[in-house]
Parts: sequence; C-alpha cells; structure tokens
Amino acid sequence: MSERKVLNKYYPPDFDPSKIPKLKLPKDRQYVVRLMAPFNMRCKTCGEYIYKGKKFNARKETVQNEVYLGLPIFRFYIKCTRCLAEITFKTDPEKTDYVVEHGATRNFQAEKLLEEQEKQIQKDREEEELNNPMKILENRTKDSKMEMEVLENLQELKELNQRQANVDFEGMLQEYQKYEKDLKRQQVEDDEREMKSMLESAQVKRILDDSDSDEELQKPQCKKKTPVPGKPTDILNENPDHQNEKPKRESWERSVGKLSGNLQFSGLVVKKAPCPKANSTTLKKGIIIQKDGPTSFGAAEQNAVTLPVSEALPAQCGPTPAASSSSLSLLGAYSDSEESQSD
Repeated sequence: MSERKVLNKYYPPDFDPSKIPKLKLPKDRQYVVRLMAPFNMRCKTCGEYIYKGKKFNARKETVQNEVYLGLPIFRFYIKCTRCLAEITFKTDPEKTDYVVEHGATRNFQAEKLLEEQEKQIQKDREEEELNNPMKILENRTKDSKMEMEVLENLQELKELNQRQANVDFEGMLQEYQKYEKDLKRQQVEDDEREMKSMLESAQVKRILDDSDSDEELQKPQCKKKTPVPGKPTDILNENPDHQNEKPKRESWERSVGKLSGNLQFSGLVVKKAPCPKANSTTLKKGIIIQKDGPTSFGAAEQNAVTLPVSEALPAQCGPTPAASSSSLSLLGAYSDSEESQSD
C-alpha cells in the first residue's frame, strides 16, 4: 500500500529530463487577479467616482519592452462600477506609484503634479551647483535679497495696519488683566458669601434644635384642673331663714321610698338643664328656674319660681344633699310651690 503523503518520488534509471516537452506560453498572456484601487479616480465616460480601496476582479499583464532597472512593469484592466467602461493603469517603480493610462482621471492630480514640479526644480538646481561654484554664490545672493524684500514688505504691511486700526495693544492687555483680576475677586467674594450663609443656616438650625430640647425638658406636666370653690361672700347674699329651714318630709315619702329603686316612677325624673353662666344681669335680678314637674303651656308661668343667684346656681350646677339622696325631693318642692300659690 502506497503512502498517503509522498515525499520522495521514484525516478527510473533511464530518466532524462531533457526529453520532457516544454510548455510554450505567450509572453503577453493575461491573468485574472483580485486587487484594490490604488488611488481615487473618476470615470471619464459616466463621471462615477471610484474611491481608493475598492475591490475589483482585474486582468493583469506584463508590459512589453518596458523595464526599470530590471523590474518588469505590469498593466491592470478594470471596469467602471456604473457604466462598465474599461479603465487601465500600470505600475511606476521609479516613483513607487501607479500611472493612469486611459478611461479615468486621477483625483488630486494637480497637487501631485505641483509637488513633482517643485522636486524637479530643486533637483536641477542642485545639479547646476555641483558643476558651477559661481552659480552657488549667485543663488545665495538671490535668496538673501528675496528674504530682505519679504521682510520689508511684511514690515510695511504691519505699519499700514497699525495706522488704519489705531489699536492700543498695551491698553488691551492691561484691560484684559484688570478684567481677570475683577473676575477672580468676584469669584472669591461669591465663595465667601456662600460659605457664610451655609454656616449661618447650620448655626440657626443647631440653636433651634437646642431650644426644642430645652423646652421639652422644662415643660411641666399638665395638672388636672381643680374645681374653683365658690366665693366666701356668697353666704352673705343667702337668706338666713332659708338656711335654717329643713326640707319637710311628707308622709307619702316614707311609705313610697326612693324613686331610683322603682321603675314605675322613673318617668317622673327629668334630666338637669345645663348650668347657666352668671353675669351682671343674673346677679342683680336672679335666675328663673322651671320646675321639673310635667306641666302644660298654660301653667308654665305658675310653675316658674324666681330665686336669688346664691340659691339658684347651687341648685342647678351642683347636686345638693337632698337631691343626691332622693329623687322624690323634687316632687316635694313641686308640692310646696303649689301650696304657696294657693295661699
């Protein structure tokens, strides 16, 4: 079995390489190669721009009878991407560049031609100076004169501009320096003002916090309001006979007893009216108290009794010992009022 990767081939003993026929190919045969456009160009037929680096499938051939220092020159054929017109260019090993033959024009060619022309002039001048030393002196004097003329023209232009402009450059510089100083001072003042306001706000906040804490510590606890005792002089306004009188206890009170324990007499009890406030008019005239018994509209005036302030206010605002002991005492007061009217 033969090897898959053959490195050594077998040559028979009677092998003669001169007998192998040689393949004859034309010297100008063309090859298809893949290349990129070496420069920016514009098609002459349709005006399409072809930028540098665009890829083409080009045909390549060797230029006959053109050699530079033994290096062959190659020609390339490409087609425009829009109108399919043929464009040709070839290599230029002397300038390490490419030259457009026909079908397109190279962009920025004028600038390149100007640079080449300047280089050619400089090269010719150097060749002349090498052969003729007097030429070197002439060129130096020409250069010095030209330089002096340029400096004079520049000075004249400066003087003309100064006459027309009348600009004081020193004053402008001084004003600009003054402006910079004012700006820096303003910035410093603004920073100081801002820092001062921040410190004041922080100090005020700290003082407020301290005052709140002190108030919380010094705030006394709320005490319950004690009832205000009556004036000691109120006893002088009271009737002494009325103080010595004791409430009469009727016979029916003994048999019936207290009203709070029986449900059938609970309807006779009426809730106390709110305590009226004592003012100057009530102190002079007294207070009219409506009896708590059930009456009609006609007998309302008969049931009304006028009492002095010293007796009326304790009767309505504070519970008396007789009223707190038994609710039937109200019925007794009601009967007494009827007897006084009948008399």
